[in-house]
Amino acid sequence: MLVNRSLAPLRHRQFALLWSGAFISNIGTWMETVGVGILVTERTHTSIWSAIVLVAGFAPGALLGPVGGALADRFSRRRLMLSTTVIQTILAGLLAVLAATTTPHPATVAFIVLCSGCANAIGFPSYMAMLPDLVPEEDLVGAVALSSAQWNLGRVIGPALAGVAIVLGGYAWAFACNTASFFAVIGALLLVRLPPMVTRQQSIPDAIRQGARYTARDPGLRVVVGYMALNTFLAAPFIALIPSMSINVLGAGKAGTSVLTTAQGLGAVVMAFSLGSFAARFGNRRVLISVLWSLPIALALYAIAPTLALSAIALVLVGFLYLGALSSFISIAQLRAPNEVRGRVVSVLQVMLGALYPLGALLQGALADAWGLRVVTAGSGLLMLGLLAVARLTRPNFADALESPAMPFEGAAAGTIEAI
Repeated sequence: MLVNRSLAPLRHRQFALLWSGAFISNIGTWMETVGVGILVTERTHTSIWSAIVLVAGFAPGALLGPVGGALADRFSRRRLMLSTTVIQTILAGLLAVLAATTTPHPATVAFIVLCSGCANAIGFPSYMAMLPDLVPEEDLVGAVALSSAQWNLGRVIGPALAGVAIVLGGYAWAFACNTASFFAVIGALLLVRLPPMVTRQQSIPDAIRQGARYTARDPGLRVVVGYMALNTFLAAPFIALIPSMSINVLGAGKAGTSVLTTAQGLGAVVMAFSLGSFAARFGNRRVLISVLWSLPIALALYAIAPTLALSAIALVLVGFLYLGALSSFISIAQLRAPNEVRGRVVSVLQVMLGALYPLGALLQGALADAWGLRVVTAGSGLLMLGLLAVARLTRPNFADALESPAMPFEGAAAGTIEAI
């Protein structure tokens, strides 16, 4: 069955442990995110501090992703992720204590969020690079999709629990729940065992350059990077502009924002539980091409939907297709990248997502103020469709490289690190 195939990665004990721990931690992270947003808004009565806090948590991924990727290919990935998780736990605990004893200044909150974002940016490539060691190759696409599913499920469950925690015990309770949730990841990592990792001792800048060169040399990875750049810059900004669509265009207010956000998450979760089966039946290349060509059309339908109900239905489809594209990019990159450079390849995608997504959101937001959000969203979708058509006409065999053999990694290893 479709769902059974997509859930196959959970049959593997180590992946199930790490996935469950990450899911619990992600719920806590969303509880803190919501709590922090409300806290700084109530303290300052301005929107700028909410934006500052969001940027503080998001920006480190683009800046420190390459460092995290280089470290993931040089040291034990399990131990590196364990270290960054412990740091995040301490920072979350500090925020909970401050909220329980006083009302922390927004600058203090932003600094703690920034430090936690830096730790997450360094640890994330290790998490993604570990997945191929936790499941067999035939289950990797499903494993990546399930990792995206737990993030989207967390964004639905976490905010609801945050509201309950804040009402019952204040912000300190929400932050304390996040602190406790990190122990689920720590416990899982203590039980996970990975195969030995062969690596070359080199400087961090050299390792980053080596990873970038490998990504540029491999034909299949060049396809992934090209398509992901197009998708991230033109399609992904719809996520950041959902509140504007609800409030400014549909007149549905905060309740409408919740409806649309839930609809997008629902579509993403459905794809996450289906992608493994799609990939097994049709192949990674066909699935990726199908969702890439369908996503712009879905975006245009979302842009012209006249009511909240129809917008939500369209957004289910958009979330379904967008998650399919994003998970396909990551899983194909992991399948192609040799273990010795996998962390750095993943970090290249992390940097692209961290840089192009906010840039595209800022540009589309500014254009929407001048031309209207419906026009900009539909126009972005049509532009993406047109660029895909141009690429198809000028380089008809471009996507075939996704099925070509991966380039060998030329970095000679100097020793072995036991990644246990």
